Amino acid sequence: MAVKVIVELKAHPGRRDELRDVLEELVGTAGAAEAGFLGSTRYEVLDDPDALVEVADWESAEARTTHMAEAVAAGVYAPVLELLAEPFRATVVQPLS
Repeated sequence: MAVKVIVELKAHPGRRDELRDVLEELVGTAGAAEAGFLGSTRYEVLDDPDALVEVADWESAEARTTHMAEAVAAGVYAPVLELLAEPFRATVVQPLS
């Protein structure tokens, strides 16, 4: 079943635009080729100039879990992690049945 992943990211002060650019580059270069990845949208948080939220669509929770394990092992997200002021939060959701 398709899932959405809501990822909350908090950049170091004043670095939200840089974080956005890194995320957009990652999605643009690797996202389309990723098995099970259906796309994502990034949002600014209006009352926090350092926060972003990304909502990603995946074919299944399993496809996302596989991707994350492989990406972490390969260091794909290292540039993102360097820009974060605190650990990101990811929530995986699906429609009620």
